[in-house]
Amino acid sequence: MEQKFSVVAIPTVAANAVRATARAPRYGHPTHTDMAAGFGSCRHCLKTSRVGQEERILFTGNPFSDLEQIPLARPVFIHAEPCGRYPEAAGYPAELKAHPVLMSAFEKGQTLVAKERVGTGAEPEAAIGRLLPLPGVDSIEVGNSVAGCFDFHVFPVQVCPVKEGC
Repeated sequence: MEQKFSVVAIPTVAANAVRATARAPRYGHPTHTDMAAGFGSCRHCLKTSRVGQEERILFTGNPFSDLEQIPLARPVFIHAEPCGRYPEAAGYPAELKAHPVLMSAFEKGQTLVAKERVGTGAEPEAAIGRLLPLPGVDSIEVGNSVAGCFDFHVFPVQVCPVKEGC
């Protein structure tokens, strides 16, 4: 079946800047680095953290920085060590299917159109298939439904306004 969406992780330039400066992009807040104590995924490679085995960086990020003028700051994690960016055409990240998420469908202007919780073991692609076709929806923000962190964006495959994406 043809994939009808792109999964867009944070840009490599942003991840590298956070690692190099220990500051949050746009905001300048200091980052926090510690050993992974939970599964929370890296928002750049979209792989879950290996608890007690790798360090990760927590910073304030704006998932809408390339999309909208009004910031919507959220907590963001990345691996402390460099990692490859998740490929947009790779589909929903397999490692993240084991964790519950909240999908928030937005139209231009950060107007929330709909939300859907996707539980552990559920089919996230089915939820994307229900949300993306809704009138006005141009993106879905996928976030950890337990911690409230931003994970990644989903766009229709033919539309991707992110500078380093699609």
